[in-house]
Amino acid sequence: MTDSLLDDVKALLDKDFGDDRILKQIFRACENNEVISNYERNYVRKLSEKYLGRRPEVVPTPLVEKKLIVPDVIIPKTPSIQKTQMFQPELPTTSSSNSKNLKMVLGIGGIALVIIIIIAVSFNGISNVTPTIDTPTNSISDTLTIQIDSKNFSYANKDIIAINGVSDTLGTVNLSIENQNNELVWAEQVSLKSDGRYSTLAIAGGLGWENPGTYTIKVDNGVETKSNTFSFTV
Repeated sequence: MTDSLLDDVKALLDKDFGDDRILKQIFRACENNEVISNYERNYVRKLSEKYLGRRPEVVPTPLVEKKLIVPDVIIPKTPSIQKTQMFQPELPTTSSSNSKNLKMVLGIGGIALVIIIIIAVSFNGISNVTPTIDTPTNSISDTLTIQIDSKNFSYANKDIIAINGVSDTLGTVNLSIENQNNELVWAEQVSLKSDGRYSTLAIAGGLGWENPGTYTIKVDNGVETKSNTFSFTV
């Protein structure tokens, strides 16, 4: 694809078709094996179809990236703790005529009551212990950046705009530029590298760039959208 593009650029320069500045920039990029944007490829393709008799290329439909699905967090229920009951023992009835038997029974009953109270207090202490349950948490930190090469954020007609940034998603990101009337004047889908970085080139000017003003460049990775602005002069 690069060899045929280089041949078309050479033929267009030899026959003086198209913009020399743009064609020479694409020619240098082909020779140096640099990134060539879809905008530049389409520019050469349209000139080749018009002046060199090239057949139109069939552009495949881009694949739609599947979004990541975050599983729902299931919080386990806290087990219920059974309550303990205290039973008050009934003291045996004694005859007032037998004081010795009464003292013996009261002594035995008092000891039994103390034992029951100790056991009840022990169970009560256990029932007040509530188990601690850690609730799992899931967090996603979405990061997305977009930068342009101009230090003063200003471009003139036919200037080349170098665009780069980072996305923590997989697959591709969608780039676009809108004029001061929020009209789309440029768009491209760029594949992400293994480290999440992306880069491409765009040429200022053309359809929709007739008026100077503030233009907005955006990037969308399917999860969030980030934007930046620059000024354009005709």
